Amino acid sequence: QVQLVESGGGLVQAGGSLRLSCAASGSIFSINAMGWYRQAPGKQRELVATITSGGSTNYEDSVKGRFTISRDNAKNTVYLQMNSLKPEDTAVYYCKANVRIRVFPFNENDYWGQGTQVTVSS
Repeated sequence: QVQLVESGGGLVQAGGSLRLSCAASGSIFSINAMGWYRQAPGKQRELVATITSGGSTNYEDSVKGRFTISRDNAKNTVYLQMNSLKPEDTAVYYCKANVRIRVFPFNENDYWGQGTQVTVSS
């Protein structure tokens, strides 16, 4: 009933920039918080950044000052602008949205995208 589709991943050199997008669609009544997570090989999935429906943001310490999360509520889309990329940023990046659906049972659930690969070379 709700789908998230990420785009914008790819291969960049250290110091470069990349902009990720994630668009939500389906039976959406409202979207609360949205966020970006990442998972590197052999590591647990970790939170990168979150943004509330009102625009308040929170970042993992290692990306503060380099990454910026934003959203366009009219488009049900969240973005992650990544600057000054480092090899340790290499991971699969996933977007997440907490959504209240507009059809029965009208409940709230977390939905995940399929992920997009970000590779930063040195």
